[in-house]
Amino acid sequence: MIKSMTAYASYKTTSYWGVINWEFRSVNQRYLEIYIHLPEYIRKLEVKIKKSIRQRLIRGRIEGTLSIEFNCTYNNKLNINQELVKQIIDATRWIKIQNNVNGVINLLEILRWPGVISASEQYNVIIDSEILNAMNQAINNLIQTRENEGNELKLLIEERLYSIKNEINKIRLYIPEVLKLQHKRIFDKLKHIKLQLEHCRLEQELVMIAQRIDITEELDRLDTHIKEIFNILKMQGAVGKRLDFMMQELSRESNTLLSKSISSEITICVIELKVLIEQIREQIQNIE
Repeated sequence: MIKSMTAYASYKTTSYWGVINWEFRSVNQRYLEIYIHLPEYIRKLEVKIKKSIRQRLIRGRIEGTLSIEFNCTYNNKLNINQELVKQIIDATRWIKIQNNVNGVINLLEILRWPGVISASEQYNVIIDSEILNAMNQAINNLIQTRENEGNELKLLIEERLYSIKNEINKIRLYIPEVLKLQHKRIFDKLKHIKLQLEHCRLEQELVMIAQRIDITEELDRLDTHIKEIFNILKMQGAVGKRLDFMMQELSRESNTLLSKSISSEITICVIELKVLIEQIREQIQNIE
C-alpha cells in the first residue's frame, strides 16, 4: 500500500495519575530520521521509543512531542523536590524584578523542570508502560494518516500516467504523416537544387534519415516503464525509491524524444509529457 511521508497524528489518554498527550509530525526525507521531545524526567525512554518507531516506519523525518500533566490527587506517589521548586520560583521572581516585567509563574512548567519530580521505581514502571502504549497508539494513527494520504497520491499519479499514455498514443498517430512529410521535403530539396541521385542511393539516404528520426523504440520503452509503475503502485511496503528510479527512466526517454522530434505536433506532445512526468516526480517525493 502506498504511504505518504507527510502526515500528522496525535493521541491523548487519561490515567489515574495524569494525562498523556503525544503528537507526531512526519515530512518527506530520503532516509528515516527520528526526533523525540520528552520531559527530562522520562528521557530514559527515548531509546525504546526510537527503536519502536524504526520497527514500523522506513522513511521520513519523524518529530514526536510528549506532554504530561500529573494529577495532583496522586501526588503522594510522586516525590516533588520542594527545595528545588522554591529556588526556581525565587529565581523567576528575581528575574521579573530585575527586568521590571509582569507575568504569571507557570507551575506546570516548573513541574517539568529537570529533577523537580521523581517517583518510586514501581510507580515509574506503570507510568513508562502507559507512555509507551500511548506512543504506539499515536504511531498507529500516524500510519493510518500516511496511508490515507498515500491513497490520494496514488490516484493523482495514476491520473497523470493515463495522460502520459494518451500523449504517447497521439505521437504514434503523428509518426506516419511526419515520415511522409519528411520524405517529401527531401525530394523537394533535391529538385530545387537540381541534384540527381541514383535510385538505390536515394533509398539508402531515406532509410538513414528515417532511422535517425525514428522514435518508436523510445515510445515502446515509455509504455513498458508506465506498465511497471502501475505494478509498483500495487506493491506492499516502501516503494518511493523504486518510483523515483522509474521517473529517471521516463525523463531520459522523453529527453530523447524531444531531441529527435521533427514536427511541432510531436514536440508539443513531448513537452506535455515532460510536464506530466515532473508533476509525478513531485508527488513521489512524498511517498515512503
